[in-house]
Amino acid sequence: MTDDTVPGMDAPLIILLYSDNADARRQVMRAVGVRPHLALPRLEYVEVASEPIVVAHLDAAGIDLVILDGEAAPAGGIGIAKQLKDEIEGCPPIVVITGRADDAWLAAWSGAEAAVPRPIDPFVLTDTVVSLLRSRIANTELPA
Repeated sequence: MTDDTVPGMDAPLIILLYSDNADARRQVMRAVGVRPHLALPRLEYVEVASEPIVVAHLDAAGIDLVILDGEAAPAGGIGIAKQLKDEIEGCPPIVVITGRADDAWLAAWSGAEAAVPRPIDPFVLTDTVVSLLRSRIANTELPA
């Protein structure tokens, strides 16, 4: 076992990260990193720039958390969050990056578990991601 391996959690957690802006995706990945908390396994990111690919990845399963850019175009993250929550059974938790703090109610309406406003505070985003992933792991039944 290496120093970056959590006992019983060798597989990485997969985060789907949607934005039409590559710089915005990089900003999120830099803020959260690949090992934001010792109680979590490493994170891997699936970068996506279009809504149909987001849906395809969620249909295929294997995603542990979704981070959506609420300001992306032509499909905004809030609308995609609503679609995913309405259509995907067992949809993983969703974080929407909003254009402003006042848009949090829209993210809540969409069914997203959390909203983080721009400008992104790396501590707030990381705490949000860690909290949602730890809850997901705690609620996941372990195989017998």
